[in-house]
Amino acid sequence: MFKNLIVYRIAAEWNANAAEIESALDKHRFAPCGPTQQKSLGWVPPRGEPEGALVETVGGHLLLKLMTEQRVVPASAVRQRVEEIVAHIEQTTGRKPGKKETKELKEQALHELLPRAFTRQSATRVWLAPQERLLVIDAGSHSKADEITTLLIKALDGLSLTLVQTAMSPAVAMTHWLGTGEAPYAFTIDRECELKSTDEMKSVVRYARHTLDTDDVRQHITSGKVPTRVAMTWNERVSFVLTDALQLKKLDFLDGVFEDMPEIDKRDKDAVFDSDMAITTGELLELLPDLIEALGGEQVLGAAAAAPVLPTAQETGGTALPQAASVAAAVSASETVSAAETEGALESTPPWAD
Repeated sequence: MFKNLIVYRIAAEWNANAAEIESALDKHRFAPCGPTQQKSLGWVPPRGEPEGALVETVGGHLLLKLMTEQRVVPASAVRQRVEEIVAHIEQTTGRKPGKKETKELKEQALHELLPRAFTRQSATRVWLAPQERLLVIDAGSHSKADEITTLLIKALDGLSLTLVQTAMSPAVAMTHWLGTGEAPYAFTIDRECELKSTDEMKSVVRYARHTLDTDDVRQHITSGKVPTRVAMTWNERVSFVLTDALQLKKLDFLDGVFEDMPEIDKRDKDAVFDSDMAITTGELLELLPDLIEALGGEQVLGAAAAAPVLPTAQETGGTALPQAASVAAAVSASETVSAAETEGALESTPPWAD
């Protein structure tokens, strides 16, 4: 049901029930792109029923689904059409269009080609856990998540969201785990990671299907590379890749998790949907607190982030790791998404406000 997680905290003062959210989102139902419309976004029924509810409730949890449709016009097609128009202008007037006119011609060419372009759709799930005051988006990037939170904040009066932040940055924690070869309680380190240098070379080392408890990995960390992705498993039930931006990617529920579901008629789509959602949200509501705890607990707004004491050379078999302050400084310098960028994204105007 979910493949990626970006987690937000819902402000305490916001309360809304499923009926109120349904009414608000109904004004922004998905409609396919018009002939000259490049992109369309809107809410669709999570169960896939054409006239179904936009908000599904299972066990007190709410599920939404945003549909995005785009008309895909290859850049080569636009370029070819512009060249044709420019050639016609030169032939009929004897002049060559300038930069400003050429830019306008690109827009004209795109407008001409859009009605003939194929459309591509993608859906993104949004999960609200009102009791825990969490909103979770199944998005692979912060830019996509920001787009969705912007739409929600505009549609739902009083909704305020902040990205969940931890006292210890994921990069510092991952450096510690890889350096010691010891995972935090309830987790194991798996066989995939990515390390990036923070110098001007921006070199990257990736490991796939490879043990990470090696001197080679520790040497890369010692030389200044910072972990940006590490594969992990929680309680032998859910595997994922943790990123330095506190995203969970490649989420995978392992064998046996969905076998715990009660006996249901697999032909009953509604029963299967409800069961899948109940098990998925139940597992994630245990995983997320454990992960936040492993990262030093949730960061209180305005408080200084914690930096762990990294293991000594003796503890790592002779490889001296960089001090925590150095790692934290490197992480700060290479941060993917800043608080200012996120805040700006949440305050931006959605497409339907034009």
